Amino acid sequence: MNWFSAPSGEFELGRYPEDPRDLLRAWDAADEYVLRHLAGIDDAEPTDLSGSVVIVGDRWGALATALAESRPVQISDSFLGQEATRTNLARNDADPKWVRLLSTQDAPPERIDVLIVRVPKNLALLEDQLHRLAPGVHADTVVVGTGMTTEIHTSTLKLFERIIGPTRTSLAVKKARLIFATPDPALPRTPSPWPHGYTVPDGLGAASGIVTVNHAGIFCADRLDIGTRFLLRNLPRRVGRDRVVDLGCGNGVVGTAAMLANPRSEVLFVDESHQAVASARATFAANLGTDAGAEFVVGDGVTDVAPESVDLILNNPPFHTHRATTEGISWRMFAGSRAALRSGGELWVIGNRHLGYHVKLRRLFGNCEIVASDPKFVVLRAVKK
Repeated sequence: MNWFSAPSGEFELGRYPEDPRDLLRAWDAADEYVLRHLAGIDDAEPTDLSGSVVIVGDRWGALATALAESRPVQISDSFLGQEATRTNLARNDADPKWVRLLSTQDAPPERIDVLIVRVPKNLALLEDQLHRLAPGVHADTVVVGTGMTTEIHTSTLKLFERIIGPTRTSLAVKKARLIFATPDPALPRTPSPWPHGYTVPDGLGAASGIVTVNHAGIFCADRLDIGTRFLLRNLPRRVGRDRVVDLGCGNGVVGTAAMLANPRSEVLFVDESHQAVASARATFAANLGTDAGAEFVVGDGVTDVAPESVDLILNNPPFHTHRATTEGISWRMFAGSRAALRSGGELWVIGNRHLGYHVKLRRLFGNCEIVASDPKFVVLRAVKK
């Protein structure tokens, strides 16, 4: 944890879950820049925050915590980001009721007087959220986006321009930049073009022909990525009443394929992204017509899964958190999986060869087998003894 200096005060902030070995901060220069702008430091008059304030994409709650006294609404796709916000509010003695937490799947406020947008890495998620928020924006709404210069591109500005109104940018400060959009009530209020769908090609076992539903922001929302393809070609062949977890489920294609291959199984789809779990639920329903035998959870991996209650876990772990590369996510997924598996239960992992997941798995499980490999990927199997 570190101390964050903002115009409204000094705040002790941390990411979630807390890891004393993690040197990454819970804020960056983009958060600092937008808060200075709103306070009227170094440029125009302070922004009036007495109306309806909406913060979109606040990664670890730095903006919501610093602006808590303005009673903002925070809209986030991230379960971990929401938990970080709750923790940071409590850590700084702010009443949790001061900040209303919504997910990207919830209906946004009907009226927005100040809209603060932390530009996401995924342009599709920005497009979807701007479309959903636009009906609440009026001619006098203050719209400010913020991000690092590497996150703001011409395509980013064009989205604000097309959906909100005339758009310009600020000078860069500490490699961060602001976006200013002036709402144009004459722009057509069109619905979001998301979700998108595609059909899984043949040759991928039980997954062949699956119709996917992909909400904005999920990994490879417009096509099946090559790593998942490789895993689907090499899924375990099992029968019987297995309890299966699709860990980090994305659009749910892996868990849906597992259910189609073994209809007697029960599948838990879990992801920290609200968009992902909504996609998985829709994909499962589109192919099996019901959610019988399936459970869908937005959460922190298998943290809340009962110990020794799972037979099989299928996992394609991410190795980035926003733009930072980290091993912490995969390590926590693997450790949590070991706790959740029954004796004899199996964890199957797909990963890039260079990531060296076999080292972690051998350390945790005492064993690790290469099920399949090609020049880029490996499918690994670890068994709980």
